[in-house]
Amino acid sequence: MNSKYDILIVGGGAAGFFTAINCVERNPKLKVAILERGKEVLSKVRISGGGRCNVTHACFVPNDLVKFYPRGEKELRGPFHQFCSGDTIEWFEKHGVALKIEEDGRMFPVSDSSQSIIDCFLTATNQLGIDILTGQSVQSLYKATDYWKVDTNQETFTCQKLILTTGSNPKIWELLESIGHSIVPAVPSLFTFNITDKRIKDLMGLSAFATVKVKNTNLVASGPLLITHWGMSGPGVLRLSAWGARILAEKKYQFALQVNWLNDQLLEETITQLKEIKLEQAKKTVAKKAPYALPNRLWENLVLASSIDADAKWADLTKIQLLNLAQQLTEGTFQVNGKSTFKDEFVTAGGIDLKEVNFKTMESKMHNNLYFAGEILNIDAITGGFNFQNAWTGGYIVAQAITEI
Repeated sequence: MNSKYDILIVGGGAAGFFTAINCVERNPKLKVAILERGKEVLSKVRISGGGRCNVTHACFVPNDLVKFYPRGEKELRGPFHQFCSGDTIEWFEKHGVALKIEEDGRMFPVSDSSQSIIDCFLTATNQLGIDILTGQSVQSLYKATDYWKVDTNQETFTCQKLILTTGSNPKIWELLESIGHSIVPAVPSLFTFNITDKRIKDLMGLSAFATVKVKNTNLVASGPLLITHWGMSGPGVLRLSAWGARILAEKKYQFALQVNWLNDQLLEETITQLKEIKLEQAKKTVAKKAPYALPNRLWENLVLASSIDADAKWADLTKIQLLNLAQQLTEGTFQVNGKSTFKDEFVTAGGIDLKEVNFKTMESKMHNNLYFAGEILNIDAITGGFNFQNAWTGGYIVAQAITEI
């Protein structure tokens, strides 16, 4: 059986639906289908943001927004000038989904449910007559003179224009390599660090604003650090994992992590402060109460790790003990042995080499009428709604390019 379409979109996720809807809204005459290999569409949208769907981020300046992308910063500058976070908010409001900004800048549906986004997409595709075909696993891609042929496990499709929005699907990357595209190998991007260390033992759920650095590299990030059952997580660690995705993969996730629990305060400044505290609080027990914005239980563990007894008074501290404590506070080293996935949000660094894509249209430079959007490209971002924004922007630009009248 041969099914003919004007536009065929492979991948029934965020980027695929957004592209399809924008194409048909701009030109209702187009015959469009979305092919999805799974039984369900939009499954990643459903679980994203803890089931609330972190749609975008309240960063409205393209030149600022690109800084959240370890891979894709340079390439996304032009696209974000065409369709940025503000355009995303407007688009969803027009389609009946109001968004809200949280304190950290992340944006969610007012309903706090990813189902609002799924319903919005399913309603729109239904109204626009877009075919959604599930259980369609692509087996081959073939470029004829003026059309594309796509074979799935169920049937053969032909189309004028082919759009791939399959995220980090290795099978599709292989097919693209077979027709001449280069693929940057995938490595995990957002992950937490596995650390076994008595300084953080039994402190699950405690957090502090800290600066984390991978020793002997230039990798450094700041943000809330969360102590977990397995080690360390939180925005600072996730940011470091995203920027360091390739380097940490090369290290096989075995490395020394330096933690500054006082954010960016230097060792010398901390020694001076501790000397002052020693004078001011001479009779008080050092381990009892943190003189910094740190959880008391963490402070107590850092004090003990500095070779200071649990009942020692400030007046009793030697120069060496003060130095040890300052080092624990500003440059404590923790050994990382492995990583864990951050929630259910699998993000990878890797994909189609960005040099092979025209970012004015998102079209392949190797093949006419072949387009890409979303994480199939070697683009990824830190957590906070940025990966979705890349999907919306790419989908919008593809639709603009394809339907230009």
